[in-house]
Amino acid sequence: MRNPKNRRWTVRASEYLMRRPWCTVRRETVELPDGRCIPEYYVFEYPAWVNVIATTRDGRFVMIDQYRHGLGETSYEIPAGCVESDDASTLAAAQRELAEETGYGGGRWRQLTVLAPNPATQNNLTYCFVAEGVEPLGASRPDPTEDIRVHLMTRDEVLELLRDDRIRQALMAAPLWRYFHEQGQ
Repeated sequence: MRNPKNRRWTVRASEYLMRRPWCTVRRETVELPDGRCIPEYYVFEYPAWVNVIATTRDGRFVMIDQYRHGLGETSYEIPAGCVESDDASTLAAAQRELAEETGYGGGRWRQLTVLAPNPATQNNLTYCFVAEGVEPLGASRPDPTEDIRVHLMTRDEVLELLRDDRIRQALMAAPLWRYFHEQGQ
């Protein structure tokens, strides 16, 4: 099946309201293909993101827990982060994030999927990778803004977290569900 025909909006005016490392917002006036005008449309600019479904040689999943202030709760996640300007590729960014957040690395890597966090208002993509056969390579080195705990979990434990809605981040739950679907659950 082909994608639908692209019906781009025409930008009539654009201005940045805020430019910060973690939040860049622009307000645009846009015209739809049928001539209707939206005088205020807000776009949040973010760098590309990566996340990693990592499993050890004995099949355990390398998971983290992390407090997320937006929801005010700590929940389970897969390792993830932003693609930085000095990363050679999205794969290199994913490998760096796994090592930084967990201390794990190596293994066999493949890209699983690419998702848009919120294409209505965000301009970035999330690149989801699978790393199989990873092993501890050193200590984790989380960013100063991160408070992360590493967990090794069985397949059944991760599935239980998904079924109980305890993996809150949609960009992490979606690739995990796809991964389990492709593995035949």
